[in-house]
Amino acid sequence: MSGSEQLPQIIAHRGASEDAPENTLAAFRLALEQGSDAVEGDFRLSKDGTIVCIHDSHGRRTLQKNVEIKKTPFEALRKLSAGSWKGKQWVAEKIPTLEEILDLLPENVPLYLEVKAGPEFLEPLAKIIENRPIQPNQLIPISYSKPFLAQFKERFPEFKAYLILKFERKPPIIGKHQPGIDQVIQSLKELRVDGLDCKAQTCVDRDFIKQLNKAGYPLILWTVNDLDEAKKYRDLGALALTTDRPGTLLEFFRDYNERGIGGLR
Repeated sequence: MSGSEQLPQIIAHRGASEDAPENTLAAFRLALEQGSDAVEGDFRLSKDGTIVCIHDSHGRRTLQKNVEIKKTPFEALRKLSAGSWKGKQWVAEKIPTLEEILDLLPENVPLYLEVKAGPEFLEPLAKIIENRPIQPNQLIPISYSKPFLAQFKERFPEFKAYLILKFERKPPIIGKHQPGIDQVIQSLKELRVDGLDCKAQTCVDRDFIKQLNKAGYPLILWTVNDLDEAKKYRDLGALALTTDRPGTLLEFFRDYNERGIGGLR
């Protein structure tokens, strides 16, 4: 293997979340220090419409308090520690806003913004986009919400957006993962989105990726922490891998690309 062969983009899942508390400025800073190509975070609306970075709909796990995010004002959320659950050294970390994360990121490191809401998220996001010097390649919404994605692409056609999918085994075809590749491609076309972001599952095989790429849709896979699995999906043609271990995967791929060997384990 030569050093010129293309490597997958490494996206830091909730920042460098293996080493720092997920979805905090500390995790995103560490992801940048480790050389991540991009970062990914989860975003919700507080009661007063502030876009905040948190995965769960409540604060029990990462804020250590049983508050519902959409029913709690930002000022109250801001008083809680978003890092103490990970360790005492992170106690000062607070729940960040979208603007704070955008301020942190250099222009060449895009943010994959997972929208944990529906169409109600569009106006608060549009306000930020329209009032900041954000380039289309700096902010890439990803979401399960088809209504949000359709409205976002209609409002901001110059911005990329990805549909998130997780495949399940269910009727009418017992034993096969649904939806199938034809249905996936049809959904992407109807939504006018730019690609697919899906869980790394056995059904995402060489044929699946080949058909997706042939239709013009790049693939992002989550959450890939195992090095053998990362190499497999790189070889199958995935555009990007979302990982909790960006530093480890980047070092592995650099070594693999330069030496043609597996490198770290």
